[in-house]
Amino acid sequence: MNEKLKNEQMQILMKAILNLETEDECYAFFDDLCTVSELKSLEQRFEVARMLKEGCQYAEIVAKTGASSATISRVNRALLYGADGYKNAIEKLSK
Repeated sequence: MNEKLKNEQMQILMKAILNLETEDECYAFFDDLCTVSELKSLEQRFEVARMLKEGCQYAEIVAKTGASSATISRVNRALLYGADGYKNAIEKLSK
């Protein structure tokens, strides 16, 4: 994780997320925490990451998700050079 983001408040937020036990709890928490637009953006980025990991081409990703080429590029950069957050989450889902 980006060390600039690590602080006491962020650690509390991460612990709160880790303590959620059900999908319904997650929906309720993120519904309260984020706007619909923010949640849709997160959803889109994660779908872009999944599609990139599957080897999909940019045009296919744009067609399915509506993501901009800038968003796809940013997600791809995170997959290649980031902290492996997308990679770990995608791998855990496939198990």
